[in-house]
Amino acid sequence: MSKKKKGKNGDLKILMQNVLNVFYLNPDRSYNYKQIAKKLFIDNKDDRKLIQDVVLKLCKAGKLKEVERGKYKLNRKPIDIVGKIEMTSMGYAYVISENYKEPIFISQKNLNRALDGDIVKVNLFARKKSKNIEGEVLEIIERSRDTFVGVLEVSTNFAFLVADNKKMPYDIFIPIEKLNGAKDGQKAIAKIIDWPDHVKNPIGEIIEVLGNKGDNETEMHAILAEFGLPWRFPIEVDKEAEEISDKITDEEIASRRDFRDIVTFTIDPEDAKDFDDALSIRKIDDNKWEVGVHIADVTYYVKPDTLIDQEASQRATSVYLVDRTVPMLPERLSNYICSLRPDEDKLCFSAVFILNENAKILDEWFGRTIIRSKRRFNYKEVQQIIDTGEGEFVEEILTLHKLAQKLRIERFKNGSIAFERDEVKFELNEKGEPVRIFIREYGYSNQLIEEFMLLANKRVANLIGNNKKKPVFVYRVHDKPNIDKLKSFAQFVKKFGYKLDLSSDKGIANSLNKLLISVRGKQEQDLIENLALRSMAKAIYSTKNIGHYGLGFSHYTHFTSPIRRYPDMMVHRILSDFLEGKINGEKKKYEQLCKHSSQMEQLAVEAERASVKYKQVEFMKNKIGEIYEGIISGVTEWGIYVEIVENMCEGMIHLRNLKDDFYIYDEKNYCIVGKYAKRKFQLGDTIKVKLVNADIDKKQLDFVLVD
Repeated sequence: MSKKKKGKNGDLKILMQNVLNVFYLNPDRSYNYKQIAKKLFIDNKDDRKLIQDVVLKLCKAGKLKEVERGKYKLNRKPIDIVGKIEMTSMGYAYVISENYKEPIFISQKNLNRALDGDIVKVNLFARKKSKNIEGEVLEIIERSRDTFVGVLEVSTNFAFLVADNKKMPYDIFIPIEKLNGAKDGQKAIAKIIDWPDHVKNPIGEIIEVLGNKGDNETEMHAILAEFGLPWRFPIEVDKEAEEISDKITDEEIASRRDFRDIVTFTIDPEDAKDFDDALSIRKIDDNKWEVGVHIADVTYYVKPDTLIDQEASQRATSVYLVDRTVPMLPERLSNYICSLRPDEDKLCFSAVFILNENAKILDEWFGRTIIRSKRRFNYKEVQQIIDTGEGEFVEEILTLHKLAQKLRIERFKNGSIAFERDEVKFELNEKGEPVRIFIREYGYSNQLIEEFMLLANKRVANLIGNNKKKPVFVYRVHDKPNIDKLKSFAQFVKKFGYKLDLSSDKGIANSLNKLLISVRGKQEQDLIENLALRSMAKAIYSTKNIGHYGLGFSHYTHFTSPIRRYPDMMVHRILSDFLEGKINGEKKKYEQLCKHSSQMEQLAVEAERASVKYKQVEFMKNKIGEIYEGIISGVTEWGIYVEIVENMCEGMIHLRNLKDDFYIYDEKNYCIVGKYAKRKFQLGDTIKVKLVNADIDKKQLDFVLVD
């Protein structure tokens, strides 16, 4: 090889690249020239001498560095990326950064005490061939949280809090003097107060004792605390709410459009207490109806920068757990003053439409009103009226139903996607324990309310969004789906005999609707609906309008639920100013509020799911040994998720418990396959399982396969 050097610079370049590759493949190791030669299978003395020359050239060029006499290491120029840690329950993590194209893998040893949700600075490693990009945490820029919920294990001289959160890889050490009255086995909230460099576990103190593990109140409060959600109002906020008058002055009534003599009613779930929307209907002539969408005028009572407003903006949403609602506003407002209760005069902000028999808008009006609801309906009662054609206000309800169905047909014709899910609900006893799980179906009565709320939200967004002065506004936006996710989803549903048209936005929407209609009532319904949702982007709040893909609307907002959503309160204030000729220009302020509201909405959804999961496991805890039919709802490298058909409770078959073969995870085809017998477990397959464990602490059910 040394002879080739004289006439062929190309060979020297190849050798330099080969030497560099040794270091690239092993970025953390150091080598001398003999070790490099051995890696390259070079034993010729002259060629080994040439490697010495090459190493020196690479050092001079800054590619390598000498770490000790005669030993060299890759001179990695640090590439610092700032991003957010997303921990896995397996102990490793990924960093997601807006400034980097793909997730960065962080092994547990390279986390350097970073925890889930932390904002960190990461140094990238040299990429190994065919491997994911990897890095290490250099610095924790911002902690996402310093409090954790868990169960206390108390010894004579010290204690540990074992966190409920599977993504918290450390137990928190609690000195005895920092227990603050907490006892062994209780659930509590610990705050990290120190984490010395030489200590593995963080040191904390108990800041609140939640109660005894397994108690319903304790567990629901623990779920809220785990997601950083409050379960009570500060005393001063409740006090401010108590001082708000429920009296409506004559001057206020005179300043509003009066709907009190027009047939108006609310339609809500049976257990609802906060009625924030009502519908009125009045026949104008044979082919015209006036339909009013009346929304509680929360911002009349809640003024900007008051304690109540500050608390509401921080909470951003009401939270709906299995057994309770944690309201965004104090109950005096949410359940009494603002709630559109029957036979009481109530102040509203309304969208009023003149519609013809085909549900085409002939005219519209937006403004403040006063109403008096004639009746409080629940969905079940209205569904019965629609089904039988009999009942109170039957003519009004059937007319609204016909108009709603025409609005619905037009919406789907224009590209709306039918993501409508039946809800898992629980019947609880007096202790809050689940005694029955049932499915609350989505019927015509739900569609009636949905269509008129969508209409009001869309038309308010159109009114402001299409104004030439371009006022700052709060939109509800939904981006187009990731085409790669859709392709993967299309491949999966093909196995069930369904086809998706991915040629255009309209083709996607139409074929998705056809698919979602086709799977209704079939065993694969829940699975395919879930996967379809996962292939979509998440809807968020933003001042930047990109339209709402899922609904097929160019402009959309949330106007119809200000009792339970802070963005609706923002929309009411902006709309009120707009109708008075004031143009909002506070883009930065509203964008920050939008971002916060989106984050809090996601936390509320996760808390709701956690409460459902807890109650499902609690329901199943006395059914160990029972056999069920289930559908494979998820496949991972560590096991198979199975959803029981009769009650939608989900659990796992761990791969280690499939002892008949060595199973290999096929991510691309959503399955695991036996290496020898080739037995396959595919997403969507129906199997029989036996319940062997119900771990309430982990909110986890364990199954074994029944052949």
